[in-house]
Amino acid sequence: MPENSDVAAALQQLHSIRQSIDNIDAAVIHMLAERFKFTQQVGALKAEHGLPPADPEREREQILRLRALAEESHLDPAFAEKFLTFIVAEVIHHHERIAGENGR
Repeated sequence: MPENSDVAAALQQLHSIRQSIDNIDAAVIHMLAERFKFTQQVGALKAEHGLPPADPEREREQILRLRALAEESHLDPAFAEKFLTFIVAEVIHHHERIAGENGR
């Protein structure tokens, strides 16, 4: 059975690691907020010029690019693709809403 000092040290290490995870989560949220600020600009520009909300070629290129980045970073490329697909679906939804607001 582990000694109390071993458990206390493990709990302190666990707390420290979790603080790092929390900091990274906060950074991810801030980065996503910044990303969506730019995609809102893209949506407004598309709506203004009657361009379609989705751009399948751009999406394909982004998936290939992010899968490669994931591999370089030792992250599962399939996970990276799922994550990007989720974000792109939300962006397209925003673009459709913007287009609807602009009467397109």
